[in-house]
Amino acid sequence: MSDETRAQRIHDLEVTVWVGKNGPEAVTGELDDQLDDREFVKVKFHRAARGGTDTETLAEDLADSVDATVVQTRGHTTVLER
Repeated sequence: MSDETRAQRIHDLEVTVWVGKNGPEAVTGELDDQLDDREFVKVKFHRAARGGTDTETLAEDLADSVDATVVQTRGHTTVLER
C-alpha cells in the first residue's frame, strides 16, 4: 500500500470511539475489540476527558493500554493502529 493511499484512508476514517468524562479506561475494551477487527481506529477526546491534559498524552496512554501505536493526532482526535 502506498503512503498516499494510507494517508487517504486515515483521513477518510469516521470516529468510532469517543472518550468522555469517564476517561480512557472506560473505552479500552471497545477499542481493543475494534483494533482486532480494523487496521485503524479513530478516537475523539471530548473536553470532559481532557481535563487539563493534552490530547497527545491521552492518546499515548490509551495506545499503551491496548498495545497499539498512535499514527496521527490532530486537534482532539487521534488514529491508532496495532
